[in-house]
Amino acid sequence: MGSTALAIVEDKVPAHIAANMDAGRGNEHVGAELKTPKVKLLQKMSNEVDKHHTDFVSDAEVGLWFNDLTKEVYTDTLHIISLSFTTDYTVKQKEEFGKNFIGTFATLPEARKAIAEAPVPAQYEYYQTHNHVVVLKSEKTGALEGPVIMEFRGTKLKISKAWNSEIAMKGGDRFACLWKITAIPQSNDKGSWHGIDLTYAGWTKEEDFKFAEAQYELHK
Repeated sequence: MGSTALAIVEDKVPAHIAANMDAGRGNEHVGAELKTPKVKLLQKMSNEVDKHHTDFVSDAEVGLWFNDLTKEVYTDTLHIISLSFTTDYTVKQKEEFGKNFIGTFATLPEARKAIAEAPVPAQYEYYQTHNHVVVLKSEKTGALEGPVIMEFRGTKLKISKAWNSEIAMKGGDRFACLWKITAIPQSNDKGSWHGIDLTYAGWTKEEDFKFAEAQYELHK
């Protein structure tokens, strides 16, 4: 006679399920609906470092990297493998007029059209974002995590463009190289913040290349 329990509650995967773990049946059309985590560099204005904000994370500090989905706080330095790159344009109201958000567009002409159609076009502006989909590689264990998204905008666009140029000069697939990205304290007469430094760390190991290749094929 079978058990009356509603489900099998144990950490070990039962044999009848383990036999088909790689199949993933029923999830064939879910891929595009999954949220890809974003890994961002925490700044003074980040909600995660504000003790009075609902998004506050106890171990979050300015100058560290943060995963917005898992809430994991990393160090100030990460090793990454780039999988793919896209750019988009976000249209919003200028700060002095209220910061009303219109939308994010794939092309600059679309963004300009949205501004032209706004109630008072002069009150709106756009900003460009470079979106890098990457895999993280642990410096301590060598474990791979991802994919995640890193967004570059404002002063970081120059670094993103230089990175794209260096990737192209290396040749081969985009995920052929490992890179080191580090938070760098910066300041001027308007204040202080953390920028980034990106350097080449070497060619990807064979097992890392295969992992990145599989993630690229899955998410392209």
